[in-house]
Amino acid sequence: MTDKEQVLRNIKKRYGIIGDCEGLNNALITAHKVARSDFSVLVQGENGVGKEIIPRIIHDLSPRSSKRYLAVNCGAIPEGTIESELFGHVKGAYTGSVENREGYFAAADGGTLFLDEVGELPLQMQVRLLRVLETHEFLPVGSSEVRRTNVRIIAATNRNMKEAIAQGKFREDLYYRLAVVNLSIPPLRERGKDIDLIFRKFANDNQERYSIPAIRLTEDARKMLMEYPWPGNVRQLKNVVDSMTVQCENREIDAEELAKFIHADMVHTQIATTGSSNLPTAAGSMAQNLDAEALMKHISYLTKQVAYLTERVDTLWKQVHNTPEKHNTPYQNGLKLPYRSDLRTADTPEDVEYETLEDTPDETILPNTPYTMEEAERQQIEHALRRNSNNRRKAAEELGISERTLYRKIQKYGLDKD
Repeated sequence: MTDKEQVLRNIKKRYGIIGDCEGLNNALITAHKVARSDFSVLVQGENGVGKEIIPRIIHDLSPRSSKRYLAVNCGAIPEGTIESELFGHVKGAYTGSVENREGYFAAADGGTLFLDEVGELPLQMQVRLLRVLETHEFLPVGSSEVRRTNVRIIAATNRNMKEAIAQGKFREDLYYRLAVVNLSIPPLRERGKDIDLIFRKFANDNQERYSIPAIRLTEDARKMLMEYPWPGNVRQLKNVVDSMTVQCENREIDAEELAKFIHADMVHTQIATTGSSNLPTAAGSMAQNLDAEALMKHISYLTKQVAYLTERVDTLWKQVHNTPEKHNTPYQNGLKLPYRSDLRTADTPEDVEYETLEDTPDETILPNTPYTMEEAERQQIEHALRRNSNNRRKAAEELGISERTLYRKIQKYGLDKD
């Protein structure tokens, strides 16, 4: 066994890491090499790939391992308090600050500070973070006394940083300060046989935890498992295994049974056209098996939502221009849907009924509702929180906004008091 193989074996055993794909192995070896230094590290990868294990490995293998390791989710801290959270504040700095508070940079002095979702930091905070990285100095909120910190920064993000820089959402100079060493964790769909290994690991874990027989896959189900694109990565795979563990009476899962758990995810998280060139090959092959009726109903539902929003834009247009007559705006009269004959495919059953704008009275599609845009937004957030059992991170993902933005909206509409 080579030194590299021994290092990988020890790390995987210590942290319970499953898999042997080249991309994962390269990330682990790089983490081992950089641990002895004090260089900043940026870990990049999609949501759910397990980026958080890399900072832990680096800290534990570093000379700082006896000091504190703190992990901070930058996207979950409200914008109004993030400066105080990171740098602390002094008594009387603002209303309610009745005592001095130590921020994360002071608390992690001598150790490691992991800034997860660093791409969500506001631009003003990016400036302050850049200064700390350059000078190792910071000012607590409300204080004029400069404090020093000896902390190693490891950051992680699921954003495309080059795009964020080009769009002016992330500072290029800060990016280069953070990415002295750049690590990338591959998505699950690129990890080949690791998918089956991880599935069996989760199934065996549930067997030990709940003292029930582990679920197993037939060959056709295993093939489906390997071809599925796993947009939620390892996190999604674990949810699927957990769901099947408690719901499936038969412990041997075939393709038909597996499809109930992974096809449903695709219908609600992707709008895919069969054979679309924009989809990965695996996703395209899975999309061909989607139930046509469910997909058409989903499209009809989304179209109604768009039509309602276009009506609201038309109303706001008239309010802004303060004119009662109807304007010929590009948003007026909603969207025109194709007829049923346009929606059908060769595989579509003849008796499937589709709900389109042509089949529905105008007052149903474009309701004359007294709701304001704020009231509509409030209801959207309420429903998302309810659907996700008040899990703010999942609700934010469903709404397509950051956790910080969702927190501000919750405060704005008083939903935290509900």
